[in-house]
Amino acid sequence: MKKWPLLLCFLLFISPLTFSEELIKTPNVSGKFYSANPDTLSKDIDAFLKSASVEPSQQKISMLIVPHAGYVYSGGVAAHGYKAASLGEYKTIVVIGPSHFYNMDGVSIWKEGFFETPLGRLEVDRDFAEKLLSANERFYFEPKAFDREHSVEVQLPFLQKTFKDFKIVPILTSARRSEDAQALAAALNEAVGTRDDVLVVISTDMSHYFDSQTAKTMDADTLASISRFEYRELWNSNLNREKEMCGFPGVVTGLLYAQLKGFKNIKVLKYAHSGDVTGDLSSVVGYSAISFSTPEENKGGETMSAGASALSSQQKKELLTLARETITTYINENKTKDFPKDDPRFLIKEGAFVTLHKKGELRGCIGHITADVPLAQMVRDMAIASATADPRFPKVSSKEIGELEIEISVLTVPRRTTDVNEIQPGVHGVIVRRGANQGVFLPQVATEYGWTREKLLSTLCAHKAGLPPDAWKDSKTIIEIFTADVFSEKEFSSK
Repeated sequence: MKKWPLLLCFLLFISPLTFSEELIKTPNVSGKFYSANPDTLSKDIDAFLKSASVEPSQQKISMLIVPHAGYVYSGGVAAHGYKAASLGEYKTIVVIGPSHFYNMDGVSIWKEGFFETPLGRLEVDRDFAEKLLSANERFYFEPKAFDREHSVEVQLPFLQKTFKDFKIVPILTSARRSEDAQALAAALNEAVGTRDDVLVVISTDMSHYFDSQTAKTMDADTLASISRFEYRELWNSNLNREKEMCGFPGVVTGLLYAQLKGFKNIKVLKYAHSGDVTGDLSSVVGYSAISFSTPEENKGGETMSAGASALSSQQKKELLTLARETITTYINENKTKDFPKDDPRFLIKEGAFVTLHKKGELRGCIGHITADVPLAQMVRDMAIASATADPRFPKVSSKEIGELEIEISVLTVPRRTTDVNEIQPGVHGVIVRRGANQGVFLPQVATEYGWTREKLLSTLCAHKAGLPPDAWKDSKTIIEIFTADVFSEKEFSSK
């Protein structure tokens, strides 16, 4: 990266903190991380937002994780988060970033006044800040922590271009104590209460200065931990450098806050690294944009969560191509095709099924509900299994391959339910289990056969689990539900 004079995550020489008696905080990195010219800055952000390959979310986004490097490197990734949340109306926006330069113990919350950018001033929400400051003795206002810091500042022009009529609460965190993250999450939850006009923005970059493949693998593992709310593992693995997020204390705070608020819908909107801009793949910094929201009730069923919702159309096509090429190579050459490792989204560990149809009839279907291998590997392995190891069918022959239609289902993590009325046929996949007996139906099965909830459960018990048809009514029978992102070759060939 020596060919590029701008530093990727922080600058060594940054202007000191300047604020008047009225607490007007002037920028530290204007003209360095982003343009100091208002017109140029405005046009730059407009271009980032226009180019972002994501649609504004119809669901209210309540939390974002976005990067904070120089705009030339991370602005395109950050724009995915802000564009996704652009339909939301917020009165208070909390921005949580790490302290890169000040040796801080605790949490520093800017208490009042204004933050200035080339696009104008943003007022600090004094009342909200005071609620947080009074919540814990380790929360305080330390202006020196903001002297050279950029992690909060670089988010502000994006906020100004995306939203209107809001106030901000700037917060800097340290990695001294995990208890601070827990306390801040609880304080945020209390301060927000029942309000639906608060957005929390977590500012962080990901792995630093590894080669691109190492960075992608490490960052995919980090994204998987976030999608599974593994906040303890995330904290510990960052401390021992198995994972890297410079803002991990804020991310852990966000995950704890999201759990308190019930933000069940997580979407990895974009991942990229600095090498995508510079072309230098020997030493890169990773960036991601992630959104959190609460699924709306009774509007088309349960929304995807924990990773299964984040596949783009292009990624779905790539997985379908992988499945077809895998089957072809295995059947014709008896060789196992390698799976792609260059897309971090495919390296997240998720359960999946591969289903084969021939002339409209089922020809094979095998999968795993949960996974300890990356999604791409799961799809590859289940493609082979569905073509060769489904006990209901003979092995697929070479001449049949061209007649197959491939369907893939990527699953969310199952959760137990004690209320069968919660089950929505066609939306939920269902698992029933009693002792050693177990059966599962994917969500699309009920749709294909037009089953009611009762028909779905009784058929599952009798024909899949080897239980009495009414076993689902017995409290000793465990019932779990999940959702799936289901896509097929037919879906794309018709477009």
